[in-house]
Amino acid sequence: MIFCLCLEIKVLLLFKAFFYGIVAIGDNVLLIDIDKEIHNCNLCGDMVEKFINKTVSIGKKNDIVILGEAPANNGWRKSGVAWYDVNHKLLPSGVVLQKLLDEIDYKLEDTYFLEAVKCYPKDRKYLKRCSDNCKKYLFKQLDIIKPKVVLALGDFATKSILDISYKRFSDVVGKTFNINGYIVIPIYHPSPISPMSYKGNIEIFRKLNF
Repeated sequence: MIFCLCLEIKVLLLFKAFFYGIVAIGDNVLLIDIDKEIHNCNLCGDMVEKFINKTVSIGKKNDIVILGEAPANNGWRKSGVAWYDVNHKLLPSGVVLQKLLDEIDYKLEDTYFLEAVKCYPKDRKYLKRCSDNCKKYLFKQLDIIKPKVVLALGDFATKSILDISYKRFSDVVGKTFNINGYIVIPIYHPSPISPMSYKGNIEIFRKLNF
């Protein structure tokens, strides 16, 4: 069963690569191979719950990689599609993020999406340890995608990819950092629960230029 699901995911990714012409098909095969490495990784042990779905959402363009903190319980680890729930309904965070992307005439489907933690953490107290274990896989994925910018969603995703310290997350929001040759811009998480999810990010998106 697992082999069949992995094969189905591999065929789907190859089809998207061919149809959209984003990165070379060979590069998408490499992304699939990294997914296999992640599935076979046991560094986090019982701290996480593994799932069959891919850990990278392939976009139509490789300009933007959106980096989240970890798979949510009701998100794409169950639906198989980033930003959508199992009923194929766009999640609230996806609604806000799409409004922001409208500022640069992009769709969610145009962007790549990755998580700092690749598997589903059973408790938030494990996030830091898991992200440390996953960091090598994150940069392997970025090295294949080669984005122009990485948008880090919120405090945890930002700290996961950047080796910096700060007192308040607002001190780094919208600023540009360079890590391993990649431009990283921290933004407020697009969850509608946050009052800054839209109004705190709108000027950042307006300044993006591709």
